[in-house]
Amino acid sequence: MRGMVVAAQPEAVEAGVEVLRRGGNAVDAAIACAFSQGVVDPQMCGIGGFGAMQLCLPRQGVHTVLEFFCRAPLAATPTMWTEKFIGQSRDGFVFLLSDQGNDLGHGAIGTPGNVAGYCEALSRFGTMPLAEVMAPAIAQAHRGVLVRPYMHYYWTIDHGGDGQVNVEDKLRFSTEGRQVYFRPDGRLKRPGETLRNPGMARTLERIAAGGAEEFYRGALAREMVSDIQAGGGLITLEDLAAYRVREKAPVWGRYRGLRIASNPPPAGGASLIGLLQILGHFELGALGHGSTEHLRLLAEAMKWMTIDRDAHMGDPDFVDVPLGRLLSPEHAALLAGRIRAGEVAHVERAGEPLDPPDTTVVCVVDAEGNAVSLTHTLGIPSGVITPGLGFMYNGCMSGFDPRPGRAASIAPGKSRGSAMAPTILFEGEAPVMVLAAPGGTYIVPALAQAIMNVVDFGMGMAEAVAAPRIVALSDTIDLCNRIPHGTEAALRAMGYPTARSYQSHAFGAPHGLLLRDGRWEGGADPQRDGMAMAA
Repeated sequence: MRGMVVAAQPEAVEAGVEVLRRGGNAVDAAIACAFSQGVVDPQMCGIGGFGAMQLCLPRQGVHTVLEFFCRAPLAATPTMWTEKFIGQSRDGFVFLLSDQGNDLGHGAIGTPGNVAGYCEALSRFGTMPLAEVMAPAIAQAHRGVLVRPYMHYYWTIDHGGDGQVNVEDKLRFSTEGRQVYFRPDGRLKRPGETLRNPGMARTLERIAAGGAEEFYRGALAREMVSDIQAGGGLITLEDLAAYRVREKAPVWGRYRGLRIASNPPPAGGASLIGLLQILGHFELGALGHGSTEHLRLLAEAMKWMTIDRDAHMGDPDFVDVPLGRLLSPEHAALLAGRIRAGEVAHVERAGEPLDPPDTTVVCVVDAEGNAVSLTHTLGIPSGVITPGLGFMYNGCMSGFDPRPGRAASIAPGKSRGSAMAPTILFEGEAPVMVLAAPGGTYIVPALAQAIMNVVDFGMGMAEAVAAPRIVALSDTIDLCNRIPHGTEAALRAMGYPTARSYQSHAFGAPHGLLLRDGRWEGGADPQRDGMAMAA
């Protein structure tokens, strides 16, 4: 076996596997998959978005994190939206403005990072030229893209007046969006129909020829900035030319004897480790999976993780993140003791609407022992497509807090906080699990439950990522529809407010690879249409 790829889109998995079979390494395959994902799932990620990846390349002596998050435009100011602030989604993912200017349109766009991140990872750690790695994505863009069930589901979510803009309205925002995503009669395309997007194919070909230089400092950059500024956005040529990928050391923790490596702030890896270290104080495997006590412990640990995240997990270049204290054994023991004593944590929220966020992931291992975990996104789509370019820009400005003086507040050039947590678990020095999840603030709870399902309940990866989940990111415990009603009633009897999702698979979508008995196995959460495939 040359390796294995798992991702949320079958076409993208196939692109990564094709690269492995041609002799590429895990980095080559991950970047091929990433470019393909931007074609076949264009509201989940793309060249107008941002992301982060963890790379473990033992034979090269490399273990590092590349962070390529969106940045607030250099012209942004801390108070530019203070008077428009009206609330926050219940999961904490989106800040709401009265004019929705951080959600829809050119003002929602932050400086994109994905092209810089993909190209730097490939040039430093891959083995193939950019044009060869991008070839599957370009071919897919020329063939057209089949509308898949999850893609259509995401397009048609009705926010029901919760202050956010429906994705269907974002798809209608630009002339090109109306041409690509809608039928001639104005109705949204349905599952099984094909998207034709020649502009995206041409843009990818320009990047394949000119690399990141074309995107950040070339003719493509000038076309992007001209359109963004004409629409009232703040991004300038200086923003693009100044963009740099940040390289960081992974943040480390332990769970049941396994070493965990994940992303440092402003990403979500530290929150994941903190959550797992709280849960490590309880014998979860002795409880029935999904039992009332199991879910109570999970919910309280998630709430304490959320309290720490909201208070501290900003861009460390702009805010003080007390990582040593938050990840210390003493801090985990303190919070576990409060849970054991029956204390009920309270999570403050500025508003009540619930957000179903977007993002996507890929995990790859290869025959040389290399492992890559990548998460990338648009944050939320902005709706903006520059005429002729085909791709939609991020809406990452919705993730900045319009209120000054907070961890997530706006500042020029600041990285937007993110729950992304591409994660690798080690037994000794050897990777044994490679995981990532889409889902905004649901990412950390989803990954923690997948890891717990493997380690505490002995599940294989496919079962672990598909098992019923909960989230508790406010005082309410949200339950997927496979949690028994009797269990929900028991939680309510204990005083917990609950909310039941209509979805059987809900709250993030973990994807992962697991080394068991000397062989890698993969699992893709069923809600996202993806798969795992060996090369």
